[in-house]
Amino acid sequence: MVTLVVATTADPASVGPASAFLAMPGWNPGPAVATGMESFANRAVRLLKHQRSIVEEDYLDRRWEAATGEHVDEVIFLSRHTAVSNRPALTVHPIGVPHVREGEPLPQGGRPGWAGPPNPRIGPWLRLMKRIAQENGLIPEFEITLEATHHGPLVNTPTMFLEIGSTEEYWKRQDAAQAMALLLWEGLGVEGGPSVGNWGRENQGNKVLLGLGGGHYVP
Repeated sequence: MVTLVVATTADPASVGPASAFLAMPGWNPGPAVATGMESFANRAVRLLKHQRSIVEEDYLDRRWEAATGEHVDEVIFLSRHTAVSNRPALTVHPIGVPHVREGEPLPQGGRPGWAGPPNPRIGPWLRLMKRIAQENGLIPEFEITLEATHHGPLVNTPTMFLEIGSTEEYWKRQDAAQAMALLLWEGLGVEGGPSVGNWGRENQGNKVLLGLGGGHYVP
């Protein structure tokens, strides 16, 4: 059972955090998955790099399992964030397009009426992201925010996106990339400590919050 972290070389806000994450100790070459894809392994974490848009490669969880025989517990995508305000931001969000009806265009992947299973780490990682950003001097310049579901790709596994926004200047910021890498490193417990937000049997009976409606950002 592994965590699959997905990055694309087509996006500086994706490959930047991936490179910073891979610069941390313990990585080894991972298994071959498909032409144009490269993978790396560190404990129970797998990092997969491809060359297409982050929302175009559907069912990477299934494809990883078929190619390697490893069961994927969760998928974490690294991506850029855009906003009309152009304000610098670090964001986390689940994925899906439940608001899109059959026959309507899908500019950012997914399937009409579909939402992917949300990763239960989202809430704890939003708080962890804020702490790491604070410790690394990114606040108040960067806003730390939770977004609503609004794009693909298709997956069957609990998933979340981690994004850097909101313009090319910030997508390439090394300090933001390093903060995202630290979020992955600490949040997944790669350094050997406990992971953050892992939902197991000890959480049975705890309340789950479901929000419906609203806009791009979650209050």
